[in-house]
Parts: sequence; structure tokens; C-alpha cells
Amino acid sequence: MTRSTRTPSQHLLLAPLSAALLATTLSAGLTPAHAQERDEFSVCWSIYAGWMPWAYADVEGVVDKWADEYGISIDVVQVNDYVESINQFTSGNVDGCAMTNMDALTIPAASGVDSTALIINDYSNGNDGLVLKGSDDLADIAGRQVNLVQFSVSHYFLARALESVGLTERDIETVNTSDADIVGLFSSSTTQAVAAWNPQLSAIAEMPDANVMYTSAEIPGEILDLMVVNTQTLADNPALGHALVGAWYEVMGLIETGDENALTIMADAAGTNLEGYRAQLEATYLYTDPAEAIALMESPELLETMERVAEFSFTHGLLGDMAPNAGVVGIETPSGVFGDAGNVQMRFDPSFTQTYLDAQ
Repeated sequence: MTRSTRTPSQHLLLAPLSAALLATTLSAGLTPAHAQERDEFSVCWSIYAGWMPWAYADVEGVVDKWADEYGISIDVVQVNDYVESINQFTSGNVDGCAMTNMDALTIPAASGVDSTALIINDYSNGNDGLVLKGSDDLADIAGRQVNLVQFSVSHYFLARALESVGLTERDIETVNTSDADIVGLFSSSTTQAVAAWNPQLSAIAEMPDANVMYTSAEIPGEILDLMVVNTQTLADNPALGHALVGAWYEVMGLIETGDENALTIMADAAGTNLEGYRAQLEATYLYTDPAEAIALMESPELLETMERVAEFSFTHGLLGDMAPNAGVVGIETPSGVFGDAGNVQMRFDPSFTQTYLDAQ
């Protein structure tokens, strides 16, 4: 698994937008969308355990089958650079994109692109971890330097871990570190603690004096992986939503039954073997049951999670330099709205999944 391509808000760190793409992005956010019925669409994804079903659904014709049923065509595109995939969505070059809940807020939604979480694919259930040297007490992290990719999921995860022992980021010092360097850096005598994700986390955990003290399994349902679709496009073309949801849950049915052929195809696409991919899935809670995904979308807990994500994003300047508060971007779920109800730019919509479930 190359979760290194799945770094929330990495556009602020490693992949700044080109001038042309930035101009397009701003235009997409500021220009009112116009109703447009279409029959050709595109969605993109990047390599991560929870998104490999899109690879299978593409190469095995599952998406094509569901698209044909609704009289449309959907091009499923793999983008090797995760941040670039979100930039393509934000600029309007694709209609949907696989991304985290934090990225959906801080990139397209914060840019003024009204975005809908059509599918909650999974949540990190141990893929992220905080590792200390020389101690098996998380409270001992106080006063230490922590190496991590700043403003990433790891950074958000670190903040949650600190909360669990009554600490804040003021009690530690973060050191921005490339995910490509973090495994080698852990062996340095000067490294005191790291926050990392798999597969780097697994490699670090096997090193001498490595104590994994907190993982994302402690905060289930917070680090979410989504299929996000342009809200106006979805409203104008509901067939796109129905086809994507149908294709996704058809593949989820194969995973639920442990279909070895399907899992092998996903493993190959992820650059690993069947055993390796199964290990990745063990730390990834896939929502194979559509009823469970609906329950999460409708729960007050989801809105609370997004409020927490928004507060973190605002504190770290990820909602824009001019953002007055964490609620500058309205976030809508079936249980209510957090933030500016007059500027809702991020939505969770379970209706397409409900329609699929009702038809079964």
C-alpha cells in the first residue's frame, strides 16, 4: 500500500498548484454552476487499500455494467499523485474523486466547490499510529519532538492522541518529515517519536525500542475515505450517483465473501500480493454493508467528527488565510449543519445508498 499518496492538505506542503490550475480552481469555486444533463462522466482514485475496489470495478467492467444500466458512461481514472487527483476534481476536470474527509473540506469545499460525499468507503482502523522510543507511556511524549508529515492525517491523528492523555500540541514540537524518510529517520538516536501510517508504520513498529502507543483504531470513524462528487453534477445527473454506488457495493459483496480472485486483482493493482493486501485490509474498516454506511452518514457522531476536523483545519490555517472561524465552510449531514448554513460546500448524502439498499 502506498498511503504516502494519500496525504491530506499536502498541496500546502509538497505540491503547490500551478498558476493555471490555481486560476481554474478559483474559477470553479466562484462561478455559479449551471444545470447540465450529460451522459459521459469521469471519476478518479489513487492507490490506498480502501480504494483498490475501484481498480477492480474498472478493469473487471463492474462500473461499465452499472453505467450501462443507467444509460451513461463513466471513465475511471487512476491518478498516481493523490493531491493532483483532488486538484483535478477541484478544477472540474473530473466529476468525482476518492479523498479523505479532511481533504474534502480543506481543498474543494474550502475553495468554494460544492462537494458531496456520495460513498463512505472506509475508515482507518489502525493504519495510523504514534510510536515512542524508550517509553510505553503515551504521556511521556510531553516535551519531545515528533516527526511527521505536518498538516496531514498524521498531524490530525497526533492531536487526537495528545488529547487522550490531557496534552495539546503546545506540549510537544512537531518536525515536518517526508513520509519517504520517516522509517530511516526512526533509527536515528535523535528521533524521539513519530506519527506515521502504513506501510511505514509497520516497518517502524518492528524496529528496536519502538513502542506503538496509539493507533487510529482508538478513533474509529474519524479518518474517513470517501468518494466525493460535484454536488451540482450529481443533482443534474443522479444516474452518476446510482451507478457509482451500485458498482461499489457489488465489489463490496465480493470482499465480504472473501473472493480470492477479486482480492488478488486488487492486490496486484496495489503493488503487493494477496497476503500483503489482506494485511492492509485488517487495518482498514471497509463499509461493506450499505446499511452501516447509511447509519454513519445519518449519525450525530459524523457531524461531531467533521466539526472536530474543521476546528483542526482552521487552527492550522487550512481553511484559508482569511477564514474567520472554523465554521466558515458549512458542512451538512442528515443530522444537521456545522458552520455557515449560507455557505454549505460539503455534504454527506446517503440517499443514493438508501436507494441501492431498497432495491436489494
